[in-house]
Amino acid sequence: MTSEDKSINKWLITITVMLPAIMEIIDTSVANVALPHMQGSLNAGTDEVTWVLTSYLVSNAVVLPMTGWLARLFGRKRFLMTCIILFTLSSLLCGAAPNLATLIVFRVLQGAAGGALIPISQAILMETFPPHQRGMAMAIFGVGAMFGPIVGPALGGWITDNLNWRWIFYINLPIGLIATIMCAFFIFDPDYLRRGGGQAIKIDYWGLLLLTTGMGGLQVVLDKGQQDDWFSSSFIVTFSVIAVVSLVALVWVELTNEHPIINLRLFKNISFSAGNFIMFVVGFCLYSSIVLIPLFLQTLMGYSATDAGMVLAPGGVATLITMPFVGAALAKRDGRKIVMIGLLIGAFAMFLMQRLSLEASYWSFVWPRVILGIGLAMIFVPLTTVTLSTIPKPEMGNATGMFNLLRNIGGSVGIAISATLLARLEQFYQTTLAANVTPYSSTWQMRFTGLKQTLVTKGVASAQADQTALGMVYGMVRRQAGALAFNRIYFIIGLAFLSILPLLLLLKRPSHQDGGGMGH
Repeated sequence: MTSEDKSINKWLITITVMLPAIMEIIDTSVANVALPHMQGSLNAGTDEVTWVLTSYLVSNAVVLPMTGWLARLFGRKRFLMTCIILFTLSSLLCGAAPNLATLIVFRVLQGAAGGALIPISQAILMETFPPHQRGMAMAIFGVGAMFGPIVGPALGGWITDNLNWRWIFYINLPIGLIATIMCAFFIFDPDYLRRGGGQAIKIDYWGLLLLTTGMGGLQVVLDKGQQDDWFSSSFIVTFSVIAVVSLVALVWVELTNEHPIINLRLFKNISFSAGNFIMFVVGFCLYSSIVLIPLFLQTLMGYSATDAGMVLAPGGVATLITMPFVGAALAKRDGRKIVMIGLLIGAFAMFLMQRLSLEASYWSFVWPRVILGIGLAMIFVPLTTVTLSTIPKPEMGNATGMFNLLRNIGGSVGIAISATLLARLEQFYQTTLAANVTPYSSTWQMRFTGLKQTLVTKGVASAQADQTALGMVYGMVRRQAGALAFNRIYFIIGLAFLSILPLLLLLKRPSHQDGGGMGH
C-alpha cells in the first residue's frame, strides 16, 4: 500500500484510533459512581472496594512508559489490536466477576491493556497528519480525551441506576469489536517499524522489573496515602521505600542499557523535558480541581451527585467547543503563546473560585468552571503539539507514553496533596473559628439566642433547645472552616498555574514546514 493511499485514509485512521482511546478514558472515570453499588453487591468494605480504581490506575501507570518499546517489540498494529481485544475481553470478565478479588484481577488486566491505547493513538495521529495539521490532530484527540470525563460519570450513574453496575463494563464490548475491525483494515505499521521488525530486540528484564515495582509502588502510595495517614502507616512507608529505590535504580539501569525499555535519553531534549514538566503541573491542577469542586458542592452545599455533575459539565463543553479553534490557530500561531494565555486563564479561574462562599449560587460555580475549561483547551492541544514536535518518529511511541504518564502522575499527586491539605486545613480553620465561639462574643450570643428561641417556638424543650442550638452553631463553624479550606487550596492551584509560566521559554517553537505523514 502506498503512502498516498494512506493519506486518503487520514480521517478513517483518526476514527479508528479515537474509538479505543475514548473507551479507555471513559473507563477510568465510569467506575467511580458505581462503587457504592459494587460494595453492596460484592459484600466489600469501603477501603476494599476502592482497589477497583487503584488496581486499574497502577497497571495503567506501569504500561504507559513502555508503550513505545512494546510497539517496537510486537509491531504497532499487532500490539494495538492485541490491546483492544484484551481490553474488551477483560471488560467482559469484569462485568461477570463473582467477587471482589476476581474483579480486581480483571481490572489489573484491563488497566494494563488500556495503558497503551492512548499513547499509541496519539503517536499514530502525530504521524498520520503532516506537521502543519498536527495542531488540528491533537485538537481532535483532545475533544475525545475531554469527552470521557464529561460522559463517564454521567453514563456510569445512569447505567448503575437503571440497569446494573456490571453494564458499565459490558458497554465496551460493541465499541471494542468495531475498533478491532477498523484497526485490521485501516492501521498500518510505518516503514521504520517494519524495517526494525526483523531484528531481535533484547528484552530489558531489569528495566521491566524496576518499572513495574517503582510505578506500582508510587501509584499505591499516592492513592492510599491520605486514607492511611501517610507515613504514620507502615504500609505506606514500605511502598514509599519500594517506589523510591526502584525508580532510582530504574534511571541508572535505563541510562546504561543499550536497549532500554523506556528511553530516558529523550529528556536530554530541553524542550521535551520542559513540556513534560509543564504537563505534570497541569495534570496536578486539573485533577485536583475536578475532585474538589463536586466535593465542595456535595459536602458543604448539599448538592446531589447529579447536580454536582451539572456544575462540571459546562466546563467540559467549553473545552470541547474551544479545542477545534485552538487546533486551527496552531497552524498559524506560536503554540507557546497560546499555552501562556491558557495558563493565565486557568489561574484566573482558580482565583475566582477562591472567592466562593457558602451563599454562592449555581452559576457562581459554573462560570469559573467554564473559564477553566477554555483555559485547559488552550493548554492541552498546543502543549502536546509543541512538546512532541521535536521528537523523531521512531521515538514517538516512547515520547507519547512518558508524556501521558507524567500527566497521570501529576493528577495522582494533585488529588493526594489536595485531599491531605483539605483535611489539615479544615482542622486548622475549625480551631481558629472555634476560638471565637465564646459566651463573651456578642455575635455568638445573638446567633445562639436566636437559634434557641426559634427551636423553643417550634415546641422543643428549653434544655434540649440548648444542646440542639449548640450543635447547629458547631455545624456552621465546620461548614465555614470547610469553605475556607477549599478556598485556600484553589488559591494554591492558581499559583501552581502561574509558577510554570517561565518554563515556556524553554519550549522550542515547532517548524510547520517539514514533510510528514504516516509511513514517510
